[in-house]
Amino acid sequence: MAGTGLRLSIVVWAVTRAVLLLCVFRVWVLPGSDVGIDIEVIYQGWYGVLKTGTFPLHDVTWQYPPAAALAVLSPGLLPFLDYAPAFFLMCFLADVLVFAMLLFTVRGGRRSRAGVWVWVAGVPLLGPIVYARYDVMVTAVSVAALLAAARPAGARLSGALAGFGALLKVWPVLLLVGTPRGRRTRSAWGAALLTGLVLGLLFAVAMPGALAFLTFQRDRGTEIESLGSLVFHLGRHFGWEGHARLHYGSVEFLGPYVRTMSRLALGLSVLAFGWLLLWRVRARRFTACTPYDAAFAAVLLFTTTSRVISPQYLIWLIGLAAVCMTMRTTRQGLPVALVLLAAPLTQLEFPIWFSHVVASDKLGVTTLTLRNLLLVVATLLSCTRLWRETVTEAGPAGTPEPPAERSSALVAK
Repeated sequence: MAGTGLRLSIVVWAVTRAVLLLCVFRVWVLPGSDVGIDIEVIYQGWYGVLKTGTFPLHDVTWQYPPAAALAVLSPGLLPFLDYAPAFFLMCFLADVLVFAMLLFTVRGGRRSRAGVWVWVAGVPLLGPIVYARYDVMVTAVSVAALLAAARPAGARLSGALAGFGALLKVWPVLLLVGTPRGRRTRSAWGAALLTGLVLGLLFAVAMPGALAFLTFQRDRGTEIESLGSLVFHLGRHFGWEGHARLHYGSVEFLGPYVRTMSRLALGLSVLAFGWLLLWRVRARRFTACTPYDAAFAAVLLFTTTSRVISPQYLIWLIGLAAVCMTMRTTRQGLPVALVLLAAPLTQLEFPIWFSHVVASDKLGVTTLTLRNLLLVVATLLSCTRLWRETVTEAGPAGTPEPPAERSSALVAK
């Protein structure tokens, strides 16, 4: 029976991925915005600059840490293809890698196959944007980091992968927030720091402009798909004088009070970081699920409070959700379900109904509001459940683990 379930997941994965490839190769054209245009124009432009040995110093759309250059340059591994098709295939290979890691993890039935199905179903729910941005590559590195953390001697490898992931797109540094205290934390965090410093220094020495992204990222405003943007979407119906324009590589709101809203979003992110620090200090029980659940909650926090919620950010959450759901004792089931519900709404707001979102009409605002509300509720539930499991329901320091937790830890080994 178990073998039948895994074979079915492989068949469903193959069919859904074939559909996604047909979409990005424009054999089957979805309505709305063309998700591949950024690859053909922006990414390919970066590729030409990066090949010369420098970062795009004067391009404000380059807002990524230095190792992102590796993702942008990766289509060069397929020189027999044009840039865009090669990029789509590299993203497809990253999807293959995540799927293979999850299958390997659940082999033998010790872990739940639900994690495999979250990835199999979640990616097509989000749509072809998955293969038209490099976030699936970052997700593959992050899934590998989390799964390595469960192995008895995997702390250093997990930390090194998280450090490398942070140089790809910053957020993977959050993967280590739930590492059990003691030697494993020291090993994982130390490896992450060392990897980040060494690779960052190499990029800074070898390629001018490695840190230019910091300035460009700092100057971003409120993107029209973010939580804070809902104020301006509604405000346009009540006389607000701003407008939506392409700015710093995404469509943002420009006009009165936008800068204030951007500062509020940054303030929320700071509060989120403060909550994570408080949780880390107060947490008394670290189970086999805690590293996965904490990583999922942390990335949810920073995704939801960000000034920018680009559609591809959901692939981060789907990947981490899949890892959480490989554990039979995780309490993140409902937040994961809400993220999966948010995925098709995200595909509707971009690319299918993006013109409605830009226009702030009823269809666009309703779709975006529902998506963002699901993310907010998922974030609150995820953090509440993490706190309850590790702080509220945990006994005093030194209390022995309940039998269920000991057996869970054995499963992770």
